[in-house]
Amino acid sequence: MQVSISTRLRLVLLSFVLSLSMGAGTVSAQEAAQYLLRISTENTAGHVQTQAIERFGRRLEQASNGRIDVQFHHSAQLFRDRDVIAALSSGKVEMAVPGMWQLDRYVPDVGLYMLPLFYGRTAEENYRLRDGEVGNLVSRRVESDLGVEVLGRWLDLGHAHLYFTDRPVKRHEDLAGLKLRIPGGVANQARLAAFGADPLVVAWPDLPNALERGQVEGVLTTHETVRSAELWRTGVRFSFEDMEYFAQYVPIINARFWKSLSPELQQLLRDTWEEVVDDQRDAAANAQLDARAALLAKGVKVMVPDAAALAEWRAVARQQEPSIIRQMGLDPALVEKAAEAMEN
Repeated sequence: MQVSISTRLRLVLLSFVLSLSMGAGTVSAQEAAQYLLRISTENTAGHVQTQAIERFGRRLEQASNGRIDVQFHHSAQLFRDRDVIAALSSGKVEMAVPGMWQLDRYVPDVGLYMLPLFYGRTAEENYRLRDGEVGNLVSRRVESDLGVEVLGRWLDLGHAHLYFTDRPVKRHEDLAGLKLRIPGGVANQARLAAFGADPLVVAWPDLPNALERGQVEGVLTTHETVRSAELWRTGVRFSFEDMEYFAQYVPIINARFWKSLSPELQQLLRDTWEEVVDDQRDAAANAQLDARAALLAKGVKVMVPDAAALAEWRAVARQQEPSIIRQMGLDPALVEKAAEAMEN
């Protein structure tokens, strides 16, 4: 079959256009693979923290026009939070959002929020300080001590309270002599000891057996954790909702990865993170409320001390604060600044 010159010309032109479009596609693909952002967290897929980070990742990929490839790994698929700081430092992962209780061993000033100063404080009181000047100072110290970038405001887990098996606690005086499981920490130990309790460190997997055998009579944790672990099956029947401390998660990024980004992309990460924080905090609060309702439905009785009692016993626990500050290695000037901001 003969092909006319005009047809040949059209075929050559078509081939040239296709080669250009394929070349453009190749460039786009190269741009899409410019940055790899691996995010690690140990919470499961259904956790409000996990869901917020997943939303952040999806939005970031879209907003960056594919220049940042986000690979999100939950349920400790890459690392447990206790190991993720080392993984960040070695470049095995670019981002993590560990609980603040994982960081104070590296950055003592993160332990500020565990002090008796914060006992019985509402979420709003915590936000006023943590999202302000003092919170920024703590985040900057995380950055300098760990060699990371703190992306923005911290995500919420919520308040930790006290839970008991056989003895209802209706007032602080009822805590005297009770053996209470704590996860560890100088501040947890000193705060509960100041209330007359006997705090004991028990590994979480050993807790159900310790409760059933009466080795401990209560536990420091959250409504959501009691619900997920179904601790009523191991004898938990009472709660004292005293807002022992307010737990959060810290968004940290590998410094080398951060510095490799253009200022435009750095700002994009910050803006995209900021978009998810308020919704996550609302979701975390709702999750704790739903968990509280579930505990009530299972017959757990919840006692709520009034604001005057919380303030009175906060003052009692704060008498131990100078010793706690020394043991934890906190910056006294930072604590003083936090106290001034909290009391004003």
